Amino acid sequence: MKKIDLYIIGKFLGTFVYSILLIMVIVIIFDISEHMEDFLEKSPPLSAIVVDYYCNFVPFFANFFSPLFTFISVIFFTSRMASNTEIVAILSSGVSFRRLLVPFMIGAAFIASLSFFLGNFVIPHANLRRLQFENTYIHNHFRNNDINIHKQISPGTFVYFDNFNDLDNIGYKFSLEKMNKGEMYYKLMAEEVRYDSTTSKWKLKNYRIRYIDKDIELLKIGAELDTVFAFTPIEFGDKSDNIYTMNYSELDNFIQSEKLKGSDNLEYCYIEKYRRVSFPFATFILTLIGVSMASRKVRGGIGLHLGMGLLISFSYILFMQISTTFATNGSMSPFWAVWTPNIIYFFIAIGLLRMAPK
Repeated sequence: MKKIDLYIIGKFLGTFVYSILLIMVIVIIFDISEHMEDFLEKSPPLSAIVVDYYCNFVPFFANFFSPLFTFISVIFFTSRMASNTEIVAILSSGVSFRRLLVPFMIGAAFIASLSFFLGNFVIPHANLRRLQFENTYIHNHFRNNDINIHKQISPGTFVYFDNFNDLDNIGYKFSLEKMNKGEMYYKLMAEEVRYDSTTSKWKLKNYRIRYIDKDIELLKIGAELDTVFAFTPIEFGDKSDNIYTMNYSELDNFIQSEKLKGSDNLEYCYIEKYRRVSFPFATFILTLIGVSMASRKVRGGIGLHLGMGLLISFSYILFMQISTTFATNGSMSPFWAVWTPNIIYFFIAIGLLRMAPK
């Protein structure tokens, strides 16, 4: 490396860290004001607020938006270099623009690698304490607003609820079916089931049990029955936050398990899985766009570059939000929903690179 490479890398990483710290201070202030009522009402310990919540909230938030912080950092310090005619001096000395991109890509590679490692192996486990704090002092108990809930609890065992009230642990119009080689040999139906957390048993009301053995069928009817099932109410709660507490291999195993159970909300899991790879990759694309835009000295200076940079940043976020919405509520593949913004902005980066000063 030459001195100019170390100079650019130092500027890059220094501006990146400074921008994250500045944004995090603002975010924490707004978050405290938003949750002050919850803190006063439920009185969590100060140590829990600082250590369990904010010490885990800040890394999660910073890592999630690290590609955009990278982009804004590149725009800012590269625009200052262009305004001070440093870019012109470097190019005039015989350094090609491609060679000038090398320290920028090294800085982007460091940030992307750190983001990938933290996002897949460190932050998920730290999120567990943050989410536990939120569920205890900020949010209510997990909710399930779904109707017609179908799940495969184990191979050949299927559970159905017309609806399930997870606040009272009560399910309505319940049925449990057991299959063997595609044929049902056992079916349990009940008008209402209630879970008793003290005994870990389910209380069934107005139940019917059918035993089927080839041409023989037995029917058992009763008013109440206490029994044990191989599942608990949490199986039917909202698990969307749980995926943020899993590392990459745990998330992949969870997806396979939910596919076996016939879960209807796998799109969120796939989006999270693909996002953990696509977001670090976006660091390179946005860095390339930032250098190509800000390396040209213009009359508007830093202000014009920052304005254009913020416009592109918000358009990227908007595009990502729209595409993921299509994946969760429409027919778009989660893979393409996550990667389409990167593909489009990659071609934008190539176009801007061709127009950059040589």
